[in-house]
Amino acid sequence: MLSISENKTILVRGGGDLATGVVQKFYRAGFRIVVLETNTPTAIRRSVSLSEAVYDGVATVEDMVCRLISEVNELEGCWQKGEIPLMVDPCGKSIEAIKPSAVIDAIMAKKNMGTFISMADVTIALGPGFNAGKDVHAVIETLRGHDLGRLILQGCAKPDTGVPGEIAGESIHRVIRAPASGKIMYRKQIGSIVEQGDVLFSIVGIDEAGSTETSADVKAPMSGLLRGLIREGVQVYNGMKAADIDPRVDIDWKTISDKARCLGGATLEAFLMFTYRVSKDLCALPFKNF
Repeated sequence: MLSISENKTILVRGGGDLATGVVQKFYRAGFRIVVLETNTPTAIRRSVSLSEAVYDGVATVEDMVCRLISEVNELEGCWQKGEIPLMVDPCGKSIEAIKPSAVIDAIMAKKNMGTFISMADVTIALGPGFNAGKDVHAVIETLRGHDLGRLILQGCAKPDTGVPGEIAGESIHRVIRAPASGKIMYRKQIGSIVEQGDVLFSIVGIDEAGSTETSADVKAPMSGLLRGLIREGVQVYNGMKAADIDPRVDIDWKTISDKARCLGGATLEAFLMFTYRVSKDLCALPFKNF
């Protein structure tokens, strides 16, 4: 039986809800995971985002416990306890010291924030902004539809449409964006059932002269489950995604989504494909997409 390289460390850049779905697949498969994040994560679906550890020190999502650490020498202690270490390192400066067998870019910035094919034996990116075969070894399609989770080994994922995928007949109304710059103040809590017209949150800011405090209420454009809500007190800008309503009110908002699980499985598949089929030279891997 084949065995994976002794280096079972997988580094994931990003700790949002889709990245967390990726982390879970590798975690359950027995890999040692490291998550890198910014110092002010802006995840919307915070109940299923390991990035919340940046603020709270520890985040628990389903069967995973993620702990914030500050030094590379703390990694081993987390792994021995079955935990997932997270470091604030948006530029990836620690990657060279960690020497992972794979680097996975799950930042979901719709552009390359500094991930290169030479960072590890296998490099994988989720979504648009990357060219498979040049920037990374493989790209995972993230656009909802027939090709969701498809492995791209040559070329790019489909461009960002700016339109949320349709769920239960709803699309553009599912995502709520900030109408102004300022800090978020809650009127509803994540997980609440809301009605169209309910005030979800307020944005408190300062006028252009810098002297008067302003406030703008943001209302629900549709009824449903408030599945995502950016962290209270976070600074947002005009047009920034700040909340997410799901028309399906009976879903468990504390569990990883179907899309995140799909992308996680596809990413694990891509890693194993390169580990077994390419590096082991078991068979020729044609330059096509799967």
